[in-house]
Amino acid sequence: MLLEILQELHPEIDYAAHTTLIDDRVIDSYDIIFLVGEIADKLDVEIPADELTPENFNSYAALNALVERLG
Repeated sequence: MLLEILQELHPEIDYAAHTTLIDDRVIDSYDIIFLVGEIADKLDVEIPADELTPENFNSYAALNALVERLG
């Protein structure tokens, strides 16, 4: 489900291979706001403000680990 949420933003990105989403400016602050809302709505996981770091959103693997840890 998380991968589907990411693909809504940028379907052209290979999230399994791309590990620098923030660094390469694929995902911006507006995308992060969207992701936080969608993760809360669809996965029932709230991401607190102190977890909104580039490291947590720089790759699918990092974001997935965050969601699993908070879920």
